[in-house]
Order: sequence, then C-alpha cells, then structure tokens
Amino acid sequence: MGNANCLAVPAKRDLSKKRKPLPIDSIFKLPSAVPSLPPGDGFASGRIGLGGIQVCQISTFYKVWATHEGGPGNLGATFFEPSPIPEGFHMLGCYSQPNNKPLFGWALAAKDDSGDESTNGSALSKPVDYSLVWSSESLKIKQDNNAYVWLPTPPDGYKAVGVIITESPQKPPLEKVRCVRTDLTEPCEMESWIWGPGKESDANGFNVYTLRPTNRGTQALGVAVGTFSAQIGGTNALPPSMACLRNANNSNKVHSSMPNLAQIEAIFRAYAPLVYFHPDEKYLPSSVTWYFTNGALLYKRGEESNPTAVAPTGSNLPQGGANDGEYWLDLPKDEKEKDRVKRGDLSSAQVYLHAKPMFGSTFTDIAVWVFYPFNGPARAKVGVFTVGLGKIGEHIGDWEHMTLRVSNFNGELWKLYLSEHSKGTWVEASELEFSENNGGSGGGGKRPVAYASLSGHALYAKPGTVMQGNGVIGIRNDTAKSKIVMDTGAKFEVAAAEYLAAAEPPWVNYLRKWGPKIDYDTKEEAEKVEKMLPGRLKTAFKKFIDGLPNEFFGEDGPTGPKVKANWIGDEET
Repeated sequence: MGNANCLAVPAKRDLSKKRKPLPIDSIFKLPSAVPSLPPGDGFASGRIGLGGIQVCQISTFYKVWATHEGGPGNLGATFFEPSPIPEGFHMLGCYSQPNNKPLFGWALAAKDDSGDESTNGSALSKPVDYSLVWSSESLKIKQDNNAYVWLPTPPDGYKAVGVIITESPQKPPLEKVRCVRTDLTEPCEMESWIWGPGKESDANGFNVYTLRPTNRGTQALGVAVGTFSAQIGGTNALPPSMACLRNANNSNKVHSSMPNLAQIEAIFRAYAPLVYFHPDEKYLPSSVTWYFTNGALLYKRGEESNPTAVAPTGSNLPQGGANDGEYWLDLPKDEKEKDRVKRGDLSSAQVYLHAKPMFGSTFTDIAVWVFYPFNGPARAKVGVFTVGLGKIGEHIGDWEHMTLRVSNFNGELWKLYLSEHSKGTWVEASELEFSENNGGSGGGGKRPVAYASLSGHALYAKPGTVMQGNGVIGIRNDTAKSKIVMDTGAKFEVAAAEYLAAAEPPWVNYLRKWGPKIDYDTKEEAEKVEKMLPGRLKTAFKKFIDGLPNEFFGEDGPTGPKVKANWIGDEET
C-alpha cells in the first residue's frame, strides 16, 4: 500500500526487455501521507488481535511468477509472496493481481495468540501436505518460467486461507505456510477475476480470483486475508478446506481496532473526496438544515391540507417505525420558492458521515451521504440524437453517497465506492484521480476526485459519458470537470457511528419518504420524445423506456440513508 515495495525474483527467461512496461511494473503510493492521528487505542497500530490469533497487513512483496497474457486486458498477472514477514508471524498464502494496474495490495500474516489456556489446540498449524492445483508447464503463453499452484492440506480441525505458488515442481516445505483452526475462520467466496489463460467464462479453464468473506456487513465477523483462490473449471464453489479468517473476540473487544470519533474526523479530512459537477448542472446539493429552514414541509396521510414546517434539526419528524406511507416530505407550496429550493444551495452543503466496521473490524467504511433537494430529468441517447425525457427521472429529495474503505491496520485508503443509481462501483485507490483543493477550506494534500452526473447525480471516477442501455439507445450519465465543485471535507458531520454509540441527529431516524409520490403519465412523456424520432427508432425507444427501472419514473418518494441496505450491509455492486 502506501509503503509497498516489490522485490523481483531473477527469472530464467527475462521478458522485461522484450515488452513495454506494464502498469504493475510501477508501485502505487497514496499521494499524501497518512495524517497524524489523535490518540486512541488499537486503530492504525499495525496489528489487530482477532481472538486466538494476531494479524498484520503485509504490503511488501517478493515476486514469484508472472504471465504476460490472459486476464483483464490480456496483460497477464503477477504472483507474489508477502515479504518480509515480522518475527513470530507466518505467511497464510500468496498474493496476486492483474498486470493492468499498478502494484497495490496486501496479504495478512498471523501469529498464534491463543496462549496455553486454549482447549482447542494451537490457533495455527502447519499443513500436513499440499495438493497440486495447476501447473503452467503445458501452457503456450508468455511467462516467467513455469508456475505451480499448491493448495495446503490442513490437519483435521483446521482450514487453509490461501494457496502457494512456486517455480519448482517440488512441493513447498510444510513450514512455509500456516493453516488456521476452524473456529477462527468464516466461509469465503470468490470476488473478482485476477487471471486465467483464456476467457473467464471458459468452463474448463484455470482461473484465479480474489477472495472475500461470504457474509459481509457491520455485524459480520469474516476477515479478508488478501489471498486468492485458484481452480480449474467454471464452478464458483471453493474447496471445502478453504476459508477466510474470523474476528473471534468477545463483544467488548471486537471493535477495539476501530477509530474513535476524533480519528474518524482526521481520516476523513485526509481523504475527503472532491466532487465535480457538470457545468450545466441546475440541481445542486444543500445541507439538510438549509432544506428544512427554506420551506420543506412534512405531510401526513389523511391530513394533506395541513402540512407542517420541519424544524431545523428535524426534531419534529416522526422517529423510527417503517416506511409505511404515512408521512413524506415535499418542497414549499409557493412556486417561486419551490423552484429556488429545487436548485439547492452549494454554499450551505455539507456531507453526513456514517462510520461502520467491515471485514470483522479490520476495515472502517466511512459512508459519505450527500443530500439534494431535487433530482433532475433524465436524458437519453437515441441513435445520433440526445433527447430530454420530460419528467422521467425527476424526484424530490435525492440521497447519494460515496464510501471510503480505510485499513484499520495503518489508516490508509484502500477503495472508494461510488453510488450509481440503484447500485455502484468500488474503485481501488490506485485507479482513482487525486487532486488538490486549491483555495478550499477542507483537508490539505491531494484527495480523491469523483464526478456527479448531470441532473441524476450518479457518481463516477472519471469524466465523460456513461450509458445505461445498448450502444444505440440508453440513458446518458454525463460528467465533466467544471468550476462547480464540492469539497466534502469543508463541511461535514459524523451523523452515525453505532459502535461508538454516537448521538444521531433526529432526521437520521426519520425512516419515511424524503419526497412525495409523483403521478404522471409515463406513456405521454415517452410519446413526446417519440414524435421527434425517425420511424426506425420509435419502436426501439418505446421498448427501451418500458424496460427502465422504477427509479427513473419517480413512482415513489426516496427514503433516507438509514433505510438503505448498505447502512448495515456491504455496498451493492
């Protein structure tokens, strides 16, 4: 990660002079150092106790083998051992990543921390054997020597949490790796494709994938190890002997590696994203307080003629319960005021942070919630035409978010999640754009950049146009860098951190709608556009509109952050 180092192994057949440098030939470092942190307990201390074992995060590597074909972009992949391993710790498995991005990763090492009182045996154990999963001997691709992938055979009552790769056909020494006692593990699953000599869809091929805990969320205890799976065939099932780690601490210690309130604020100032809006954006964010004090109204079913003004903190909003349709928020009644409030107020805008444990409290997710009073209409690309879709896409009360995933071992940013309508994308720090906020009032140094799409406010890592649909017809998500920018570090509030029992503003626990149900004739809106299109595109456009998800039609008011699945779960991708 930030201090990563790659130690290359001399290869019998050195291809480095016969090919152009690949992204992985460089090492990614965060452009700004981890900030000095306020005092705390276990956060960013370098090691985390999981109850029975202690782990550390190794981000320096010894290169074992590389292939220069296959995988993402057909650029191959490189395989490493974490090195050096601190005294008393043991390797749990090797690390690998595709060659289409700079070297940026980690793998955990572990030592037995169970003490003599354990009745289940040592927390760690050497394997009793290895089984050969795959060999590259017969593979006719560009590669550094031959590779052999080995799955440790754990003793009874233990699990393997990674595989080993060697350049020798002889089995690795049993001392090389450790297996983990079963009660200190959790089920894991394959996540993203690292490499395979053919297509990922090849049912009979060999493929390598990253691993993650099967169960993820604020209450889940599975810990990612940073290792990978390797197997032949198209099945998604992992060998039953493989698992990830588990945070087996009792409830009083399970979050001991998490940041305190002051540390959350310091980390966020260091990594607070800069959000660029399209130069034509009309509907900007505001603070929740600005929205409330500028005429937002609370409606109750059966009493629609007598709405209530919302208090500045939302203290008079109904608390708890469920999204039962009994209450909803709406814009001011006065048309002039309604139009003004729709446009938001960037000068007042602040973001609201939700800090939560992930991967058994080895990472902290800081969800960054942004409120917009209004979501504008969608635009579509239809052949060579760009057309507005009338009211389609409009709704009142728009919540968008990003999530910073930060290592609890060292406080470094690992990934940024960008919400894109109903789902989103995780972007590794090595693939983000970083920029300084010149003249801004937020945190210093270079920080991640995100781009909000025109009217719809979906978030992307790069400027340009992202299409939802096929190459002929689709919803346009247009982003561009402009002078309209929000520094999320300038104004923010930690609105929730349940593991700290942090106080939450009343609006967080308003679980009803932030906008009314909007009724309009979708067919009529679509027909307005159809009339402008050539005949050959009319039918295709109608079919496309009929297939859009409900969110584009404003069929119901959106709910607030605490109602979203990612509040207690992992992000949806």
